[in-house]
Amino acid sequence: MSEANDIRHRSQVNHRELLDEFYGSPLGHRQLGEFESMKELPRPYDVLLNHNAHMTVTVESHAKEAVDVQVHACHRHDNWYSREITLITQRSKKVVQYGIVRLDVSKLAPIVWQQIESQAMPLGRVLIQHNVLREVELCELWKVTAGPVLAERMEQPTGAELYGRTALIYCNREPAIELLEIVNLCNPKN
Repeated sequence: MSEANDIRHRSQVNHRELLDEFYGSPLGHRQLGEFESMKELPRPYDVLLNHNAHMTVTVESHAKEAVDVQVHACHRHDNWYSREITLITQRSKKVVQYGIVRLDVSKLAPIVWQQIESQAMPLGRVLIQHNVLREVELCELWKVTAGPVLAERMEQPTGAELYGRTALIYCNREPAIELLEIVNLCNPKN
């Protein structure tokens, strides 16, 4: 059993709660997709998702080019900030990842929060550039059958089979950021 699989059982990020941030339960969840928990993923999804590293770095390495963030929706309630995003390659303009992020603003230095709030770069890159002491913890792996909203965001047909994960990022040893991340390896609509 890999280290990522061992760690997965320590913490949980509830994917339904993350979906509720932008897609009301339960009908709205189906607009995004149907989620099935997985113990193992087919290659190359296992390599892309079954680890304890930042997805920004992972998808950039896989795509062999840097990515930009596109924020589709965001909101803040007290200390909690949530956003729905896609990561798009800079040169070829391919959507390589969809995500929902929920973070506790109080766990971040003001300069880090300001840069995240500016929506100018992916979250992982902001944390890395500011040398935030961080640990990414894989929580669960998912097979996702794309609903109409996810299909549109990922430039895939409705019903496409995609794979993702939920993860928790600790900043300065405090749980601070919950993530739902779904990767996209090809763009048939391009």
